[in-house]
Amino acid sequence: MNKAEQQAITAIRVIAAEAIDKANSGHPGKAIGSAPAVYTLWKQMKHNPKNPAWQARDRFVLSAGHASMLEYALLHFFGYGLTMDDIKNFRQFGSLTPGHPEYGHTRGVEATTGPLGQGFAMAVGMAMAEAHLAAKYNRDGFPVVDNFTYTVAGDGCMMEGVASEAASLAGTLKLGKLIAMYDSNQITIEGGTDLAFREDVGARFVAYGWQVLEVADGEDTAAVAAAIAEAKADTTRPSLIIYHTIIARGTPVAGTPKAHGSPLGPANIAVLKQTYGWPNADAFDVPPEVYDHYAQITAHCAQAEADWNALFADYAAAYPELAAQWKQDFSSELPVDLLHDEAFWAFEGKAASRSSSGEVLNRLAARLPNLFGGSADLAPSNCTNLKGLGSFSAENYAGQNLHFGVREFAMAAACNGIALYGGLRTFCATFFVFSDYLKPALRLTALMGLPVIYVLTHDSIGVGEDGPTHQPIEQLAMLRAVPNCLTFRPADAREVAAAYVAALDHKGPTVLALSRQNLPLYEKSGPDALRGGYILREPKGKPDVILMASGSEVEVLFGAADILSVQGCTARIVSMPCMELFNAQDEAYRQSVLPNDIRARVAVEAGSAFGWHRYVGLDGKVVAMEGWGASAPAELLFEHFGFTAENVAKVALEVIKAE
Repeated sequence: MNKAEQQAITAIRVIAAEAIDKANSGHPGKAIGSAPAVYTLWKQMKHNPKNPAWQARDRFVLSAGHASMLEYALLHFFGYGLTMDDIKNFRQFGSLTPGHPEYGHTRGVEATTGPLGQGFAMAVGMAMAEAHLAAKYNRDGFPVVDNFTYTVAGDGCMMEGVASEAASLAGTLKLGKLIAMYDSNQITIEGGTDLAFREDVGARFVAYGWQVLEVADGEDTAAVAAAIAEAKADTTRPSLIIYHTIIARGTPVAGTPKAHGSPLGPANIAVLKQTYGWPNADAFDVPPEVYDHYAQITAHCAQAEADWNALFADYAAAYPELAAQWKQDFSSELPVDLLHDEAFWAFEGKAASRSSSGEVLNRLAARLPNLFGGSADLAPSNCTNLKGLGSFSAENYAGQNLHFGVREFAMAAACNGIALYGGLRTFCATFFVFSDYLKPALRLTALMGLPVIYVLTHDSIGVGEDGPTHQPIEQLAMLRAVPNCLTFRPADAREVAAAYVAALDHKGPTVLALSRQNLPLYEKSGPDALRGGYILREPKGKPDVILMASGSEVEVLFGAADILSVQGCTARIVSMPCMELFNAQDEAYRQSVLPNDIRARVAVEAGSAFGWHRYVGLDGKVVAMEGWGASAPAELLFEHFGFTAENVAKVALEVIKAE
């Protein structure tokens, strides 16, 4: 490398170390060790700092999110709007440089990363989206979708199972536009990686179906550039570039765990500057020629976007319908008014809510041509197959049905990547109990505000004979506790439709907890479910008790109300499909459903009672699961655990008499 490149790389190293030292918190080692390789990558990437949202850009995901100062330094020098004051405020309250990269918070950050391996899996999702949209939109002479997705990972990412799941899927799908750069510095917090990680990562990725390239010295920018070029040349396989580095190279703590998660300190930073010939002793003092160098690199970036805009203009003239569909797909606006679409809300007879969901999904597919999703090998049980729309595969990227295999965690993380890429409305599916496997990725869905739909079926002890390992108990409470997540447990088909309408309007994940057993269709169900909780049956006069439930247990309430009526007591029946939406209603509405002057209340749900006490109050009761389920037919389990009209009526009478 020449002197200007050396100085540009040193600038990344120095301000990363200085920002971490000022914050007295952070991970300097990887930022220092990986600076030459990632500088080389960014130097050749297709992007435009003046317009980070340019759709045709290459995507970059820092899977090793603890090295956030590496990305912030690059964003600063490449002109994405991060100022030196922002760099100085690393990890401070309200700053644009939080401890780990956050999507939507810092201009140019493509994904929220930090939990290791998830960024890698999100990059796989981005590559899937690119492949699908290229198959849908590209025409001869018009490669309007043509970008690479890059991710930088570390040893920790390679240890996490989610990266392995995603890598296996990427190899199966032959995602040739995906390039992962693996900084192998062989250091973790506890010591050398040989303490717990001695496998041949390259051999593993070859077995997955990846092209594997190796750079012996990550300081060798020419070798890194050659490896990137070779990776881009093979579009039939994803590529892994393993580049070997020394953590915190050029400092007294190089190659040691001390450089991983602790500030270097002034003395070590002074040695860093001396090692690389940094001319300025003052912190955050960067020579003007460094900025001149980066300006020369980025001078062509705006022209790359201008060239693409010209290409798209010609494309629009040649294929006006495709161009119009493109603009619609990448718009946040729905192309249809589902709320007033009578056919969308039309259902007949009893049906399991998982079956109703399948019907609604296919109605949506007819109205939203950019629907793109699938299941973790459970589509027949989850009812998520989009009929006639083909399977997305290495042989058919145009297919809209995704087959994730038995990989729940990678599935959810990949869907985050698909949503981040843009242009597609995505969903994923598995059994509700396996939400435990995908929860870490769902948490990032909520944190990033991505509209991913989670179709989670077999929602209670109604799973039956599969037994307690497959019967969700605590999962509803878990997901209801996630900020910015809508958790729907619909009582009938129209409530299922409402859940999808809410999901398509929500900037965050929506979970549909769906039944295996058939549910009736209620006369007053429908769009009112969009308020989260509403009255399904109202007696004449003031009710003696309010009965409330979600999902299949709503049917039990009707039977209980009839029993109470015979005994001279009246009951209001409230369906509560989505606590989050109900809590978001104004006080007047919530009081109209659950007025303070009716203290006799009973809630019923075949899961944990956690969360229901805010609605029943100190005087009410909750009929719920207090332990695990059992292996038996669903009907027997509901009777055994008290989810019957007779038991609910009995509990309601106890509450009424206690007033």
